[in-house]
Amino acid sequence: MARLKLSGFNNLRKLLSFSFYDFVVAKTDEEKQSYAAYLNERFSARRVRGLLERISEIIDAEVLASSEQDYEPYGASALLLLSDEAGSEVRPGWTRDVAMHLDKSHIAAHTYPDFAHPEGLLGFRVDIELSTCGEISPLRSLNEIFHFFDTDVVVIDYLVRGYTRAEGGKHVFMDHEVPSIAHFIEPQILSQFERSERALPAAHSWQLKLLRTEMDPPEYFCRGAEVDEAQLEALKAEMRTIYENL
Repeated sequence: MARLKLSGFNNLRKLLSFSFYDFVVAKTDEEKQSYAAYLNERFSARRVRGLLERISEIIDAEVLASSEQDYEPYGASALLLLSDEAGSEVRPGWTRDVAMHLDKSHIAAHTYPDFAHPEGLLGFRVDIELSTCGEISPLRSLNEIFHFFDTDVVVIDYLVRGYTRAEGGKHVFMDHEVPSIAHFIEPQILSQFERSERALPAAHSWQLKLLRTEMDPPEYFCRGAEVDEAQLEALKAEMRTIYENL
């Protein structure tokens, strides 16, 4: 898409939202407590905020304010308000030499453990929302988030809303090309998943769903527990049910 000359500030809103799902088998109360302790450490508010700060560095954004909160017995939230004045076009996420424009924007993350499955198939969800207002799409941040979260099911939605104006007063509802969300993710990441994509370019809306196919069975059981093939197959069925119904 040719670079547009705009009249005033580019105020298109670009919203990238992720839901990451992680699963494990925990048959006993001791195993559940062990998994909860792991989640509280690995995905504490402090560490999640660190990821958001890393994303702000990648997109060359200034952190104006931050907030974080851990919850009892588990779960966390973090929020950054951002601003910046750099600018550039959108490129695939594996190119690392692009300066970004970001203004009046934010990143928020929330975690949601699910320990209610009667057969001990425990789940953990992380929601991240990255909203920008300006020239740059937040799609650039995808790879860093994948490298932080070891995830089994992923749902990513990308929306562009609002309008700005070109010189001469013409409405501009879209200022960059989005072949697909997958276009902005490293191929070696995508190769680990089954995927389903939906695109409504006329509505400036895209979705990508991923289901992990490369699995290391011992990683789905607590340390010291033997791999139970029947439970592993039940876990795979749980993952596919979520993947197909989200």
